[in-house]
Amino acid sequence: MSGVYARRIAGLAASAALTATGVLATAPAAQAAPPTPISAATARTYLSQLTVKAEGSSSGYSRDLFPHWITQSGSCNTREVVLKRDGVNVVQDSSCAAISGSWYSEYDGATWRAASDLDIDHVVALAEAWRSGANAWTTSQRQAFANDLTRPQLIAVTDDVNQAKSDLDPAEWLPPRTAYRCTYARMWVHVKHHWNLSVDSAEKSALQSVLNGC
Repeated sequence: MSGVYARRIAGLAASAALTATGVLATAPAAQAAPPTPISAATARTYLSQLTVKAEGSSSGYSRDLFPHWITQSGSCNTREVVLKRDGVNVVQDSSCAAISGSWYSEYDGATWRAASDLDIDHVVALAEAWRSGANAWTTSQRQAFANDLTRPQLIAVTDDVNQAKSDLDPAEWLPPRTAYRCTYARMWVHVKHHWNLSVDSAEKSALQSVLNGC
């Protein structure tokens, strides 16, 4: 793990050095982003409409039940589409793989130059969706959810941060970059409302707290 963090620190230092010399401009406002989520006011309304119930079991869950990174067009799959969308000056090779570009991770404020440093996060994790109602869906519905480019459900972020989030809900995890928490809560409610997924009481309380401060 120390090697991973050493790489992270080196990458951040390099980014800082480039920015300081004016070689690179990576202000978050200049970045492409997921679809704009509903407003905080709408999110508060939508949250009040969600079914509140104890979270279901993970029994029977498998990521394979949510076919993800399907082909979107040509040789480009969902992951590659999100990398292109969320990055700046992204160059893709003939197989659609991102070979250069710059990505700003909204969750932690880090900037990366290699696509391998990024994960595509499902804002509402697949396992969380399973426990919130997706266990009753068809495979087709789960595939649509796992590759949803219309709602703010997919975002390119630092891989370590995404792995730390795992399948936790907002009562258990929020982006370490506090400035993004309001947006994250709006994204979460937007997705859960559209897909008619339930929330548990602690999750609802955490979302209300964030949204009330937006």
